[in-house]
Amino acid sequence: MPDSNTTDFTNPSTFILLGIPGLEAAYIWISIPFCAMYTVALLGNLTILYVVKMEPSLHAPMYYFLCMLAITDLVLCTSILPKTLSIFWFNFREINFSACLTQMYFIKGFFMIESGILVLMALDRYIAICDPLRHPTILTNHVVAMTGLAILLRGCVIVLPYLLLARQFLYCRSNIIPHTHCEHMAVLKLACADITFSNSYGLFVVFCVTGLDAVFIAVSYTQILRAIFRLPTKDARLKTFGTCLSHLCAILAFYIPRLFSSLMSRFGENLPQHFHILSANMYLLLPPTLNPIIYGVKTKQMRDRLLLLFPRFGTKAFPWCSGSQTELHGEQIGDLVLGPCP
Repeated sequence: MPDSNTTDFTNPSTFILLGIPGLEAAYIWISIPFCAMYTVALLGNLTILYVVKMEPSLHAPMYYFLCMLAITDLVLCTSILPKTLSIFWFNFREINFSACLTQMYFIKGFFMIESGILVLMALDRYIAICDPLRHPTILTNHVVAMTGLAILLRGCVIVLPYLLLARQFLYCRSNIIPHTHCEHMAVLKLACADITFSNSYGLFVVFCVTGLDAVFIAVSYTQILRAIFRLPTKDARLKTFGTCLSHLCAILAFYIPRLFSSLMSRFGENLPQHFHILSANMYLLLPPTLNPIIYGVKTKQMRDRLLLLFPRFGTKAFPWCSGSQTELHGEQIGDLVLGPCP
């Protein structure tokens, strides 16, 4: 006989998202930084898409990859923030079972897609610096489109088993999820079934997909640094390294919060539950918020175009932009290859 305090059901009609248990009294205050981050993410990524579309000089592989990153960030933050804010502001905690699984699918899928796009951007920097003469012939528009499509399909296909397994589980403990969104492990903890295979598949994805992405990026930058250190002058080395700075910052913004959240979930058993929930939100929200700032501030072409959009601010807003600089778009000048210089 089942326990009287539980309900047997397969695929419950709704789940209840508790938000951040223990911090209910502070929801309005917590919602302020969440809302600010979402606003920055929306405006920043939409601005990047608009600037690249309107500026012909930015119609190049690096900026196409940047547009892919911006679209991915928009989908990622929109997958969780509207529902999270509705919990904070209006106490709308119910989420349909199918909507919950769809949200989980989008979160995991576009996280994987973003990881793949960072790999493509590392490939672009590698070719631009280590094999500059072949860069235009290797990364053609067709190749950029096909690699972007491959990364999209990879993310969608790899994450699909999560959704199929979660849908077939029997949920007989509760339909209450102590989280702001349908986080994968939080949902699986409600299942009255053997979730060993799902956990094993999750570890496989972490090590064999995301892990390989990180290894590929590390290998690419090892080769890039070797090429940089072979340049004859310190000024040339600094300028060439500057073409990679935005991408490196984006990598750190993506991987460090995720690593921190993973370590906390595995080794922070004594930490309060709300700390785990906040860290899980941060690794999804920080990249969409920081990437537009990183590329808008550190990439000269993006900066120049933004100054044309907002001429009233001029060099007062960006004092480091004053003075004449040659606009470089990945051309080779002597023995130095420069992309978008900060």
